[in-house]
Amino acid sequence: MNAASHTAPRRPIRELPDELISQIAAGEVVERPASVVRELVDNALDAGATQITVRLLAGGVRLIAVEDNGFGILPGELPIAFKRHATSKISNLHDLESVGTMGFRGEALAAINSIADCAILSRVEGQNSAYLLDGRTGELKPVARSTGTTVEVKELFFSTPARRKFLKTDATELAHCIESVRRHALARPDVGFAIWHEGKLVEQWRACSGEDALAQRLADVLGEDFISQSVAVDYSSSVAQPGALHGVRVWGRAGVPDAARSRADQQFCYVNGRFVRDKVLTHAARSAYEDVLHGHRQPVYALYVEIDPARVDVNVHPTKIEVRFRDSREVHQAVRHAVENALAAPRALAAAQAATPSTGTYEEAKLPLAPAPANWTQPAMNFGPSGGHRVSDLAALWQPAAHPPQDAIRTEPAEVSAWASTSPARTENLERSTDTAQTSREETSGTWPLGRALAQLQGIYILAENAQGLVVVDMHAAHERIVYERLKNQLDVQAIASQPLLIPATFAATPQEVATAEAHAATLNTLGLEISPFSPKTLAVRAVPATLVQGDAVELARSVLAELAQHDASSVIERARNELLATMACHGAVRANRRLTFDEMNALLRQMEETERSDQCNHGRPTWRQVTIKDLDALFLRGR
Repeated sequence: MNAASHTAPRRPIRELPDELISQIAAGEVVERPASVVRELVDNALDAGATQITVRLLAGGVRLIAVEDNGFGILPGELPIAFKRHATSKISNLHDLESVGTMGFRGEALAAINSIADCAILSRVEGQNSAYLLDGRTGELKPVARSTGTTVEVKELFFSTPARRKFLKTDATELAHCIESVRRHALARPDVGFAIWHEGKLVEQWRACSGEDALAQRLADVLGEDFISQSVAVDYSSSVAQPGALHGVRVWGRAGVPDAARSRADQQFCYVNGRFVRDKVLTHAARSAYEDVLHGHRQPVYALYVEIDPARVDVNVHPTKIEVRFRDSREVHQAVRHAVENALAAPRALAAAQAATPSTGTYEEAKLPLAPAPANWTQPAMNFGPSGGHRVSDLAALWQPAAHPPQDAIRTEPAEVSAWASTSPARTENLERSTDTAQTSREETSGTWPLGRALAQLQGIYILAENAQGLVVVDMHAAHERIVYERLKNQLDVQAIASQPLLIPATFAATPQEVATAEAHAATLNTLGLEISPFSPKTLAVRAVPATLVQGDAVELARSVLAELAQHDASSVIERARNELLATMACHGAVRANRRLTFDEMNALLRQMEETERSDQCNHGRPTWRQVTIKDLDALFLRGR
């Protein structure tokens, strides 16, 4: 058999039929019923709708009907709606480069109509009647309907049965449809949404108004626990480039580390109101949690990015779920700083305010930090050559306010009776002293968010009393965070000490790794790494950071090179530097079974109230927990 027998016959070049072109486009636009729901809801929002109703049968396979109360479509424009590349959103290249609507490509309806039985029913305000357009026959006839538009899609993929076989069960497809509407609902709290399936209402989110509209919609869609376990985000970056209209604004809510989940199913990012999946945004948000998230847990957040439409390209994919930024670094830094700043503030005060009677609104805690005693000063903590921190140094951080000694407060009842019975004068003095002690305890416990130290448990935990009840603090984890944050603040940016290897570690490298090593030689030196070419396809690790000299040099080099190739060099340097400081802080923090005085325990509590990210240790574990009086009453069945 010779090579000629394998040669395919020549085929002429010819134009494809319009119907086949639309079906090819449908393969990109319509993946499943949820894709149709997304496109139709996009059009409804662009039409100015304030109420959108989605009706489904068989998970959207048999019927998808999207009703809105928007502007409607004129009868003369209805036949054009099903034609390919027909749209009212853009008319020239300038419009395409600064898209401000959800839809703009003008191919969704044509693609859907090529694989399903479609119809549009619409009425414009002031028109005598509505008009129904049949997508198959093109027949246009008057019908009854209020102002707005209804698009019906029946028997999805009826003309492409092979695609229909790839669909999942009705319950699965319904869940995807609900998720699609939910993403729109989170972006538009001013619009009401309702989802019906098989004649039953399965989801409904009413329109919200006012300053707390977004928080209310987030609570309605994601649950009130999301609001209680998240912090408000609001950040605006400065203009980074001359000629730019404005910088980048990021707002929304970011879940606290304790609310992290095993799956990334509650991560919502929006760019100019459009839900997107973007690696820049995802990496930026994740990097903001690096210092506070435990293990491989996934944070929860709903972040909204506002940027000049001319600085973001939404015409990347037919589904419009991917975007490209003109300056991805600026956007990455804005999102990261926005979330970092929101998570940095200690949450003890916010938790204290949340325990007060609710006002019925979701307002962020805005009270100032509780004042420290008048004679308390912020000290300069002293770190020894080893990076350690002595427990005794804590005594200098806090000088107790004038109050009765602990022994007077904790006098046993029998001793009180014996002492009081000796004379009426002593009884009066004791009552006055006890009242003063109780007043002092109430004042200090209510003034400080983390309260006043009561005892140390098993040399591991500090027990403190605040206005809400009992506070339990992991003293090693808390002190570790305090030392770590102070190290970060005090240590100027400088090269990390490196240790030359007696025998360089060589490894076979990819062309990208070789190019990255050569291009980022200075960055690698800053990290304490020396990586140089050993041969055209081999790299040699000649020096590593001194604190990591016992580790796997090759694995370290590969991971750093991969980070440098994918992300910004400055973020890699900061991450490596913080990991080294975290190691130092862990060894320098107070250890378990170390007895602390009351002054030292209170000093630790006061520092926690002032230190950024003090709610988690360097490894992401919580440093303190609140046990309210209500929790204690339930534990002992009080009031039952």
